[in-house]
Amino acid sequence: MSEVSILRLYLLRAGYVLIAVGLTVMIWPGIVSHSDSLPHMNGVVRSLLGAVCLLAYLGIRYPLKMLPILIFELLWKSIWVLAFGLSLWYHGSLDADTGETFSNCVFGIVVVLIVLPWGYVLRNFFMSTGDRWRGSIS
Repeated sequence: MSEVSILRLYLLRAGYVLIAVGLTVMIWPGIVSHSDSLPHMNGVVRSLLGAVCLLAYLGIRYPLKMLPILIFELLWKSIWVLAFGLSLWYHGSLDADTGETFSNCVFGIVVVLIVLPWGYVLRNFFMSTGDRWRGSIS
């Protein structure tokens, strides 16, 4: 008996495909070809998102093993929306680029909320016994 239905596995795979293809189109051109005057944090962000992209491709093959990538996506996008995006929106300070980031993050949050197998996540990440901290006693 499987803990996660085949339909849920395909939904997860679709979520990984959406992330992987989206980041491939949006992030990888700026990783492969960039100017030497790129601001430091822009390079850091591109590198981090490039790694998320590669791990999302791995998630297509191993959807349950790579769930932490989807949880990471949910968390960073939620933090950005709550800490920065909503404040800018409320004060009418969203420029075109920030507004696009806001929309993309909200879309990503909704997608991850839909595709995550919440029962499995709760059982295996929050309610199960953690790994031991020390070697076994002989």
